[in-house]
Amino acid sequence: MMKASEWNVGRYLLRRLEQVGLKHVFGVPGDFVLGFMDQILESKVELITTCNELNAGYAADGYARVNGIGGVVTTYAVGEFSALNAVAGAYSEKVPVVAITGAPTVENRRHSAMLHHTLGNYNIPLEIFERVTVAAVSLADPVKAPEQIDRALRACLYHKRPVYIELPSDVTHRSCTEPGDFAFPEPMLSDAAALAEAVDEAVALLTARNNPAILVGVEIHRYGLQDPMNKLLKKTGYPFATMLLGKTALPEQNPQFIGLYEGMSSRDYVRERVEGAGGLLCLGTFMSDFNLGGFTAKLEDNRLIRAIDGRVRIKNHYYNQVGLKDFIERLTEKLSAGSPGSLDVRPAVDSCTHRKSAAFEPEPGQKLTIRRFYDRMAHFVQSNDVVMADTGTALFSAGEVFMPDEVTFIGQAFYCSIGYTVGAALGAALAAPERRVVVFVGDGAFQLTSQELSTLIRNGLNPIVFVLNNDGYTIERLITDGPYNDIQPWKYHLLPQVFGGGRGCDVYTEGELEEALEKARGNRGLTLIEVHFDRMDCSDSLRRACEQMAAQYKRSNPG
Repeated sequence: MMKASEWNVGRYLLRRLEQVGLKHVFGVPGDFVLGFMDQILESKVELITTCNELNAGYAADGYARVNGIGGVVTTYAVGEFSALNAVAGAYSEKVPVVAITGAPTVENRRHSAMLHHTLGNYNIPLEIFERVTVAAVSLADPVKAPEQIDRALRACLYHKRPVYIELPSDVTHRSCTEPGDFAFPEPMLSDAAALAEAVDEAVALLTARNNPAILVGVEIHRYGLQDPMNKLLKKTGYPFATMLLGKTALPEQNPQFIGLYEGMSSRDYVRERVEGAGGLLCLGTFMSDFNLGGFTAKLEDNRLIRAIDGRVRIKNHYYNQVGLKDFIERLTEKLSAGSPGSLDVRPAVDSCTHRKSAAFEPEPGQKLTIRRFYDRMAHFVQSNDVVMADTGTALFSAGEVFMPDEVTFIGQAFYCSIGYTVGAALGAALAAPERRVVVFVGDGAFQLTSQELSTLIRNGLNPIVFVLNNDGYTIERLITDGPYNDIQPWKYHLLPQVFGGGRGCDVYTEGELEEALEKARGNRGLTLIEVHFDRMDCSDSLRRACEQMAAQYKRSNPG
């Protein structure tokens, strides 16, 4: 056991990271952070070095979505700015990531020394990260550092968003107080009067109208509200749909689950049931363009109840400081009991576009299409898998695959940074080594972050990565085509050989896909399956969403 006199700022920070649930952090070494990295090696937290800082940030994000919190460690400016895009994505999609950067010494800062990696103004990185985090602190004073660390970590856990901790290299080993038990943040304390009024108005709307329904969003997952939601569903019998960002926030095996809602990109029954609901209860939903099929949703305000991030809006009435958990639990108490049978619910298990309940017989010599590929994937994905789909054809098609129980679906459906899944797969695989990670990523997105395959191999991880080779940026081609959508063709299936491990397969036909899937089942390491499709082959939902984006492009670029 460490003596009180042996505690310093770096060790204090690491103990707190252990206490909040971090077993791994991701990063790239640099001279200003090497001292802290040496301390990581002596701690219970494992340091996973990546090929670049952007992928380290993605890995921390993927880790957090499975584990509940993630961490990325970089060096000042050149390293942290590379990770900035990943932190921004975590901020936009409410993912709790701790971004730690090793900085120049306090003395260098005081004299504005023109060191390498600096910008003349030492405050610039902190000021930038203040915009994409809920707390940003610089640990310049070892006496104040413990309180700053605790405050930042509580903010990260409370708001489910990133925080930034700048650690000057000379402060890392400065003495500080010994850490005791960590004081985890308490959930939001709802305003009793606002909560009561919001619930009364919501109950009145839901009971006075026909065909009530629920739209489930990502905050149900972020705040761990699955149990309260399941109780609400069981009591009311209401049908529910999810949005793309909130897919698998609740189990899709639930007989009240009707499918994915994406505005005009939805299946007809889902769109009609959601948009035709007399009262629509939207819980933890992000009303973003991809979630709403390119803003094609027809959701009238006079039928909506929206609860998100501590606020409830009903029609044009706003109720502040109303916790989502309290709102759901109180609604469950107040609403009358019902049953799915009386509400004519058609479960997605029997109607989803790509589902296991529909028989699939491969035609060995038939060239693969997107439709047939994802029909097959509906039979391949297993309970407890982590399924990741990158922005583009992968995200929209995988969103319509019916997922078995205990599957976690991860897709950046709001921030939409292409290439995200390759780095995020590293984090997810380390956060849950007992689970299989399945990645769907387009060839264009894959080229941005492909080198992180080597880190997956280096750490003995065994994801299955499907590279969807459709010769460039199909999602952009659907908006407007040009030479900027072309990319250099790679032999993607040979990359495991280049990176020194794993297995690669090259697939054109349904028969070759079956052979590749059989090899993947028996492979203990990484498997990369390159699947070839025609350039403009995509799902109907993506095509419809891109029609809206193409119309916007034409309005913005006349002539």
